[in-house]
Amino acid sequence: MLARLLLAAGLAVPLAGVADDVAPPDSLPALGAADDRASVVGVSSGGYMATQLAVAWPERFHGLGVLAAGPWGCAQGKLSLALNQCMMTRRGEPSLTALETRRADYQSRGQVGKDADLGRLRAFVWHGGQDGVIDPVLGDLLGEQLADWLGGDESLRAVRDEEAGHGWPVAAGSADEASRLASCSNEGGDAGLLACGEDVAKTMMDWLYPARASRSEPSAGELREFDQSDFDARGLADTGYVYVPDACTDGGCGTTLALHGCRMGAEVLDDAFARKSGLNAWAAAHDEVVLYPQAESTLANPRGCWDWWGFAESSWQLYPLHDTRDGTQAGALLKMLDRLQKAPDADRR
Repeated sequence: MLARLLLAAGLAVPLAGVADDVAPPDSLPALGAADDRASVVGVSSGGYMATQLAVAWPERFHGLGVLAAGPWGCAQGKLSLALNQCMMTRRGEPSLTALETRRADYQSRGQVGKDADLGRLRAFVWHGGQDGVIDPVLGDLLGEQLADWLGGDESLRAVRDEEAGHGWPVAAGSADEASRLASCSNEGGDAGLLACGEDVAKTMMDWLYPARASRSEPSAGELREFDQSDFDARGLADTGYVYVPDACTDGGCGTTLALHGCRMGAEVLDDAFARKSGLNAWAAAHDEVVLYPQAESTLANPRGCWDWWGFAESSWQLYPLHDTRDGTQAGALLKMLDRLQKAPDADRR
């Protein structure tokens, strides 16, 4: 069991090989995206990171979507808790009261956002009933936590798919798409794209934006690579992806920041998550830019997870601040959002 937990957390596999030197892609473009229509969504470690971002900067986001992850702050900067209380519950369930005390302490020092900003978010939580990596009870606890913050259930939708395992459900189309998917129950353990016949991206985004009108005909769009070195942080890959509908090149579109899970980044699945999640189809119909940052394997994080337990922070820190505005990866992700929301340069191609 311990070996399985270590594997799932990203602590017991060798690093991927070093890629050949190639010219870096273009920089992430400034698109003049709307600053009042940004959401952050993620699965597994990306789900934990999505909640960290929403709590740290709730004033920057309209919505939060979390798949296959537990409550905010769960690991409290400790790997032992990440393994034994935030994936499995061998040390008991995390205390929401203790986590709220942690958030209040951060808030007193200006390291997370205000209650009023947090309370106006819309949120969507999904968990598979067969999840053998993140115990489904942890998804229930996240739902309870969010319900307290949001002031009730009218802004929160929580979904449990009893047949699904650990990952992100999609509605497969072509045979090629189906070949890249894990089974719906996903007994292999890694977070992946799950062949559940369910377009969870559409369900989630429709909930987060219930009043958003759709186009009669979806806009054409392009999935682009971009150079992540402008946003250097420990554990980030060299290259990320951004999906830009043609309708969004002149500004004014919303933005979805979408975070993959462990072993779902480009070094393992290429661009499968960025192409097959279902988010791009929704974005093309609703004038939305989708940003797909990429984490990578490191010695401290060999399965390419997002930092939800503190590995990306300085080793001398007794209490890592990964789940605050001072978090290394969190800061880099917010700078990416800043770039997309910046007005386009006059000479932009």
